[in-house]
Amino acid sequence: MTDPRLTPLAASLPATVPFTGPETLERRLGVAFRARLGANESGFGPSPRAVEAMARAARDAWMYGDPEVHELRHAIAAHHGCDPAHVIVGEGIDGLLGLLVRLVVTGGTEVVTSLGAYPTFNFHVAGFGGRLRTVPYREDRQDPEALTGLAREVGARLIYLSNPDNPMGGMHGPDVIGQMIEAVPEGALLVLDEAYAELAPEGSLPRVDPADPRVIRFRTFSKAHGLAGLRVGYGIGPRDLISAFDRVRNHFGLGRVAQAGALAAIRDEEWPREVAGRVAAARDEVARIARAAGLRPLPSCTNFVAIDCGRDGAFAKSVLEGLLRRGVFVRMPGVAPLDRCIRVTVGPGEALAALAEALPDALAEAQA
Repeated sequence: MTDPRLTPLAASLPATVPFTGPETLERRLGVAFRARLGANESGFGPSPRAVEAMARAARDAWMYGDPEVHELRHAIAAHHGCDPAHVIVGEGIDGLLGLLVRLVVTGGTEVVTSLGAYPTFNFHVAGFGGRLRTVPYREDRQDPEALTGLAREVGARLIYLSNPDNPMGGMHGPDVIGQMIEAVPEGALLVLDEAYAELAPEGSLPRVDPADPRVIRFRTFSKAHGLAGLRVGYGIGPRDLISAFDRVRNHFGLGRVAQAGALAAIRDEEWPREVAGRVAAARDEVARIARAAGLRPLPSCTNFVAIDCGRDGAFAKSVLEGLLRRGVFVRMPGVAPLDRCIRVTVGPGEALAALAEALPDALAEAQA
């Protein structure tokens, strides 16, 4: 049954959840996961400075957070060398994507993304009645040329690209992204999701003018900064677009503790570099575990590794389910041919040891 008070659009939408949380799976399976390697969180945790700042701020949690997020917004702007007027801070990239779509998309608005790319963006587009157009991945990477070509063909308002890419882990260098920006059709906006930027190789990210009207970039504190539980992200883009977020955002959406933790994190420039080094070593270990099981790890510039299971999506799903039953939480891409892979978030040594123990048995079970 559908509540008759819903709008026609809301009533037409499926009850979709882009990601099933590990807690939901634990309740469903009756298993407490030994290794949480599916949500692309940082098992290496937040900066000790951020932990201290949050502990101090907790005493003042009876107060709302600053609705202008003034101190954090200015610190982010200083970090990126831009004016604070180019920065919007919100409840993670997911929340900011929802606000952007609300600002730009209405019934029938054309939006372009890759088939199999980050599903939460699609969720928001559907929720505001947009018309989602997709192009396939090419050699396990998103295809910037095809994305801008389709956007030009259909008159798209938004073009979504994650770089580094989720769910496959690869990335395009600055020259390719620069060419993509130049190819953005008039009136369109490139939505550049850089959630994993701090984990990418040095010098591999494009330099984008914050004032460029063709691009908005999004970053997060959930990955290298290890603050996924706080839900803090930010966007960098042209002034007029950034100021428009004030028309629709939840002005008290970021609590005092979250603002304090993120502020300490952005000021601790050494911690994400240290985490990036640990992530790189852990990626190598995940790749070794995959190869030892006879599987092929894909190159990654993120905090996860996509592992090609060598067959189709049904087989990869069997491997994933075998890992879940053995207490190892991982995920997999949702569409073919990407779904031949499982996606394993890197983590500390004990979590990867659990993966190394469980993967051969899960694989043998799937092959039986």
